[in-house]
Amino acid sequence: MLDRFRAAAAVAVLAFAVPAVAQETIRLTVAAGHPPIFLWVKHIRETFVPTVDAELARTGKYKIAWNEAYGGTLAKIGSELETMQQGISDMGIVATVFQSAKLPLNNVTYFVPFGPADANVVTKSIDYVQALPELTAEWDKFGVVYLAGFSIDNYGFATNFPISRLEDLKGKKIGGAGPNLAWFKNTGAVGVQGSLNTFYNDIKTGVYDGAVAFVTSAVPAKLFEVAPHFTVVDFGAMYAGAVAINKGRWNKFPEEVKAAFRKGANAYKGAYLLEQTARIESAQAAWQKGGGKLTPLSAAERTRMVKLIPNPTKDWIKQAGPPARKVLAAYMDSVRATGFKFPRDFDKE
Repeated sequence: MLDRFRAAAAVAVLAFAVPAVAQETIRLTVAAGHPPIFLWVKHIRETFVPTVDAELARTGKYKIAWNEAYGGTLAKIGSELETMQQGISDMGIVATVFQSAKLPLNNVTYFVPFGPADANVVTKSIDYVQALPELTAEWDKFGVVYLAGFSIDNYGFATNFPISRLEDLKGKKIGGAGPNLAWFKNTGAVGVQGSLNTFYNDIKTGVYDGAVAFVTSAVPAKLFEVAPHFTVVDFGAMYAGAVAINKGRWNKFPEEVKAAFRKGANAYKGAYLLEQTARIESAQAAWQKGGGKLTPLSAAERTRMVKLIPNPTKDWIKQAGPPARKVLAAYMDSVRATGFKFPRDFDKE
């Protein structure tokens, strides 16, 4: 009994003798132009942040005080990169699809339409491409570090009119994010710049007659109310953006914090892809339940479109410069290695 008392007393003395390590609080502002109804934002809140918190809790040394600003409250769609550069936000989503001029190499998939419909294939290929020094240099130029990319599912047309032949597109105005306006060039349709945040009202008010969209975003945006005809064109899944962080902030992180962020990035990517895949079928059902129709474009008409459009990579290579050829080949070869066969080899033309 006496021995136990002495042992307990010794532990108590040691506890008072060793000073407690103060936990450092790191304050970070996370911003996104899109609201959390979209998966790429939802999983920052639901996966990335909790994973980082859990990892740091294990160290007992660091804690993040998160200021989460989504839905354009701090950074508008297409301005997230600049907001991060200027230190207004520390990290968040960079919608690369709206940064064709500043991050052209990151937009490689948007210049290779009719690719794989599986976002998992696209994401793995983009991870491979992101390891190229040319991609690292592109992020470095704007003082930003890439953490995890996200790819969106198979694109089609959401329109207020049915499409069975390419001729149905003649004279129709179609909204798109920018690069994807080239996917239907020479069909007679007129491409108009827009975004998921504006598609609904723009179609409703007649700014355009439809949009290039993917079903898992078209449903939460309720496009079936204004553009009930979803034509499954199989334009393919696309890498559309990334979770990124201001390089100055990143460089000041201790290694344990960087490791926690890398773990958070991997968890984000995995959870995002898992939910996105699960959502496709339910989104298709929800589209039809909301009064919309899903109609595949016939193989013959799709082949006509594939052959009809000008090679989108030509103008992209002129804009992005010599590194674009290397990035294009690396991306397409990585996809081909999965067994996918492109209906048109844009990189070899």
